[in-house]
Amino acid sequence: MTLDAALDLLRTTYGYEQFRGQQAAAIEAALAGRDALVLMPTGGGKSLCFQIPAQLRRGTAIVISPLIALMQDQVSALTELGIEAAYLNSSLSVEQQREVTRRFAAGELQLLYIAPERLLQPRTLEYLASAEIALIAIDEAHCVSQWGHDFRQDYLGLHVLKTHFPDTPLMALTATADERTQREIEYRLNLLDPLRLTSSFDRPNIQYHVSIRSDARKQLIRFLAQHKEDSGIIYCLSRKKVESTAAWLVDRGIDALPYHAGLSAQLRQHHQQRFLREDKVVIVATIAFGMGIDKPDVRFVFHMDLPKSIEAYYQETGRAGRDGEPAVAHMVYGLQDVVRLNQMLGDSPMSDQQKQVERHKLNALLGWCEVTDCRRQALLGYFEEAAPGNCGNCDNCLAPPQTRDASEDAQKFLSAVYRSGQRFGAAHVIDILRGQASDKVKQHGHEQLSTFGIGKELGAQAWQAIARQLLVQGYLFNDFEHYGALKLTELSRSLLRGEATFTCREQLAVAPERQARSAKAGVSDADRQLWEALRERRKQLAQERDIPPYMIFHDATLMQMMEERPRTLQALGFIQGVGATKLEQYGEAFLTVIAANP
Repeated sequence: MTLDAALDLLRTTYGYEQFRGQQAAAIEAALAGRDALVLMPTGGGKSLCFQIPAQLRRGTAIVISPLIALMQDQVSALTELGIEAAYLNSSLSVEQQREVTRRFAAGELQLLYIAPERLLQPRTLEYLASAEIALIAIDEAHCVSQWGHDFRQDYLGLHVLKTHFPDTPLMALTATADERTQREIEYRLNLLDPLRLTSSFDRPNIQYHVSIRSDARKQLIRFLAQHKEDSGIIYCLSRKKVESTAAWLVDRGIDALPYHAGLSAQLRQHHQQRFLREDKVVIVATIAFGMGIDKPDVRFVFHMDLPKSIEAYYQETGRAGRDGEPAVAHMVYGLQDVVRLNQMLGDSPMSDQQKQVERHKLNALLGWCEVTDCRRQALLGYFEEAAPGNCGNCDNCLAPPQTRDASEDAQKFLSAVYRSGQRFGAAHVIDILRGQASDKVKQHGHEQLSTFGIGKELGAQAWQAIARQLLVQGYLFNDFEHYGALKLTELSRSLLRGEATFTCREQLAVAPERQARSAKAGVSDADRQLWEALRERRKQLAQERDIPPYMIFHDATLMQMMEERPRTLQALGFIQGVGATKLEQYGEAFLTVIAANP
């Protein structure tokens, strides 16, 4: 097996000419039988990394996925491509489950999707081990890490995979994982000398905006007025807010649907299907919605509340613009978000150390909200990726905020961290700066420090903002091995010596949103009739097959048909996204539309 065979499969089955990013390296590792950890942004093409080797290696590939909706969508898409795939989960009847297990035992399946809790049942492991397994792919692998942003207990048991399938390559895939999370994924899954592949976290087509909440509903409705023709997701922190926001939008003529874990499974499924299959539908949801949603033309994600972490924010906003067309991520937040999230954290059953980690992640997100420079640079910096220059596509680049030179305040803070021994968190350092002789300050004799009381002119919140900015800009880091103590970085030396300046935001400017227009918004009047006819034919075919329209063809594929107007099946086969199976199934139907709309 060679990469040439994989490339041939990419072209004939999927209709694409070349692999993207690290796809080829991930596929090559799987074909060679090597474990791999694959980090790719949402929409980066992670699925191909295991789908193609699954078709080239002997046996059936097992894909571990946390969500029923994700399994169903992937299997439907694979079936459209003529690939033998199935899933095992609670949505199937007993008879349907028996049919899937029969096909697996007979070697008829190339891919089998399964949830971690079912996989870990001894009977299931024994059953799977009785057949030849091509590879095992663990999707959403960050769920295995307690340092990650979406830890799931069921994932912890996946360490047994190497015991039961010692010679089978394992591929762990995720869109978001910092260095610590990556190390834990490798450790928890017992990956053997894994090839670690990290693609760029940059999503240049997404325009980032952050605003202080004034009147959230007014801010939302003004935003939606610019996106009347678009599908999008609105995230809220609570189920109650999801329900009330969706109802309020419906009263104003917007096709909005609520989605949260408190709704019945049938209603959630109905709302999700409408969102996937119809245009101009807006989902108002808690974070229960989104993981594994493959809808490519989501044009915006709007956060009514602060997420829990930068990782969560990145993953949630990454559900917009999967097709590479322009999209917007807009967030409004306020101090009450921080209070509410900290209350939820205090009530959670997680360990004190884990709560400390979560508080750090929340503070890092707050720091990112308050940055004065390019948001994309700061976002990529969090994931340890350098960004060359300003992006020109975030609120801070489009309308630079008002700032003040806070270098002296930053030097005071760094000095207090240093003189107190780099052993304490932000709250204790702030007490020192403000001259607050707390019991802890007295216990360590820190009222005797030269930095005690040198920052009385600023309130605690102002100092907290400076601390967050120092963290997010890399002058400080939280040492979780030592209870979250703040420590100086090498970068802090230049600031302490006065060789660098430190700026703070005076206020969050309301930056103008540069209209994020997708390619279809630029269709000329001369092409409009053909464009609409192609979309209508796609919709009819999707309804006949009971699948979302994008599983027939993406908008980008229809756009290329409109521009090139192929007249033969051979010419249509050269369009990106038109593989052999789809050419056979749908080719004549779309050629007829093109011929009727010259």
